[in-house]
Amino acid sequence: MSGITLNEDMPLVDKVKRESGERTYPIWLLFNPKHPAVRHYIWTPVLAEIQDKVYRELRTRIDASRIYIRSAVNDSSIVPNTLNWWDTKVATEIQQFRDIALKYEPKVLISFGAFPFEFVRRVYEIKPEKGPKSWGTTNLGDEFGKSMENFDINRTNIIPLLRRVVLSDKFIEDPSYSENYFHYVGTKIADKIIENKESLKIWMD
Repeated sequence: MSGITLNEDMPLVDKVKRESGERTYPIWLLFNPKHPAVRHYIWTPVLAEIQDKVYRELRTRIDASRIYIRSAVNDSSIVPNTLNWWDTKVATEIQQFRDIALKYEPKVLISFGAFPFEFVRRVYEIKPEKGPKSWGTTNLGDEFGKSMENFDINRTNIIPLLRRVVLSDKFIEDPSYSENYFHYVGTKIADKIIENKESLKIWMD
């Protein structure tokens, strides 16, 4: 965010429209500015599932008002497409996000859809670099599974979620799978949060 001076004591929601919440909070969300509603139609039902399981097991809730939410890039017109996947302006945004991510070290970094996931992979210099067609529903689902299997509270865990869910989507290949996507990913994330409850300062007073 070059050219902008931020008061570290001011709530971020009052500083810049592209971000809200607190950078010091362990849970971050990263979305594509072309699809800002993903925070509501994907994240809201996923969070409801997380909160339900957390409350049932711990009798407390996550303070969701403090979750740090950020648009991957400030200008939706530079979001790459299949013909122009990465621009120099996007590289600048990657470096800016890398700087704050390394400074604040979130424990859970959730991305929504292909572009934010590849964006954050490049922030953390995960190879090989890939294009947008690499991250369809199945591959993002596989990456979600890997993120759960390899979850480590001592580092930043990149957790990809889908940008949209339609009735025909199958998140896992098991034909007997009957639970919906929101319940599936929400309870999986909740399990990791519950397992690491003592290490996460995310609870409501």
